[in-house]
Amino acid sequence: MGQVGKNDINSATLWWAGPLTVVVSVLLVFATRAVAFALVDLPADFPPLTYGGLAFFTVMLVGLGVLVFVGCAMWSAQPISLYRRIALGALVLSMVPDALLPGNVPGATWPAAIMLMIAHVAAWAPTVFILTNRALVGTRV
Repeated sequence: MGQVGKNDINSATLWWAGPLTVVVSVLLVFATRAVAFALVDLPADFPPLTYGGLAFFTVMLVGLGVLVFVGCAMWSAQPISLYRRIALGALVLSMVPDALLPGNVPGATWPAAIMLMIAHVAAWAPTVFILTNRALVGTRV
């Protein structure tokens, strides 16, 4: 299989693939939270770990990721490979604030920070899979 170019992505498909990406990411982050709270003693009142906090940041940042993919699809000759690199870089950078939480933010513990990092991966995985999947983004190759 060859590279997917910008003319190979069906932009009409992004009208449903984008919202699907956000919804699946939020659900997976919520599932990650539920498992983490079942396994580890976490501060339930710590704002980033609340469902509202997780939903807000997941919707905003995955939504931004969808827009970045649209930009890649519009302007890059090889949008899927470019987007995968950008998404991986964004994932790594998203871990930095979480790693700085313990000791710097009241109520932040290492288990809470690690749970947030796992939630980042839980949001990143469906974002990259759905948006760069040839069958789901309507490639014409």
